[in-house]
Amino acid sequence: MHIMNDRFLKALQRQPVDCTPVWIMRQAGRYLPEYRQTRAKAGDFLTLCKTPELACEVTLQPIRRFELDAAILFSDILTIPDAFGLGLSINEGVGPKFERPLRNKGDVERLPEIDIDAQLGYVMEAIRLTRIALANKTPLIGFSGSPWTLATYMVEGGGSKEYRYVKGMMHDQPAVAHKLLSKITEAVIGCLKGQANAGAQALMVFDTWGGVLTTPDYDNFSLDYMAQIVSAIKSDPNTVDIPITLFTKGGGHWLEKIADSGCDAIGLDWTMSMSAARQRVGQRVALQGNMDPTVLYASSEKVEQEAKRVLDDFGGGDGHIFNLGHGIHPTINPDRVATLVNTVHRESKRT
Repeated sequence: MHIMNDRFLKALQRQPVDCTPVWIMRQAGRYLPEYRQTRAKAGDFLTLCKTPELACEVTLQPIRRFELDAAILFSDILTIPDAFGLGLSINEGVGPKFERPLRNKGDVERLPEIDIDAQLGYVMEAIRLTRIALANKTPLIGFSGSPWTLATYMVEGGGSKEYRYVKGMMHDQPAVAHKLLSKITEAVIGCLKGQANAGAQALMVFDTWGGVLTTPDYDNFSLDYMAQIVSAIKSDPNTVDIPITLFTKGGGHWLEKIADSGCDAIGLDWTMSMSAARQRVGQRVALQGNMDPTVLYASSEKVEQEAKRVLDDFGGGDGHIFNLGHGIHPTINPDRVATLVNTVHRESKRT
């Protein structure tokens, strides 16, 4: 199946490209007026995620507007915790809340098995619809949260600054924490394989909270489980060729270990120098990132300047996917995104 724009997939494999591919974390989202209209039509965020036609529409919006090199499925990392039946609600401005957080051994042991097709079938259906709509013009990325990040939400009952309950469980009841992480890992593997089989052409794991851990805890409670996911994808003949990117926010000190997981690419946040990252991991993986999203609040001149700086920091050669160092903010002017995308393509053109 030939894809007209395969820059992104080529860069993931560190193959030569005509210019550096660019996509943006949370590119389908609140900064776009057309997203806000569809969101209003859906009535609430979870309905938007769970209605494949609407999720497909929202996935396509940024692709229609900008010359992006990849689409990423509009969904949420909390679809898996939601499937475990913890009573998820998402309120604008407040963030996600779980009615029944997991606080002890009994809570973890009572977690049901997830039937991926039955409970997350809407995710696969959104991928199928989006692949048809993209008509092989642009590749589609599927994704999941990392087991550690999902466990954090499930144990805390929402977002957290102190990580009191999840770190408490990790330190005082490590066996319970590992049991929970194993259950989540199994669900993530099932969900990512399902996305690939439904038509996702690349996969990404968002380890939003991995960076809050010490090095030994990161190894044991986050990276080890992400490595299991990579291994499961790579050892299945149906998904062996699907490239997978791992992104730990705040994970710059662990690049070599992340590369050891067998992933195809590492996402970098904006605190990490691209050139230093390249020196450390060499040709083992592609690198994705890493402009600070807040630069998009600045003038278009500044956006151009910073885009060039990130490209120069990566330097020549292959294996760079330009992105932000984290998700785009909801109040950014879409015109700045157009400037960013056009600058990346223009300034990275290979002669």
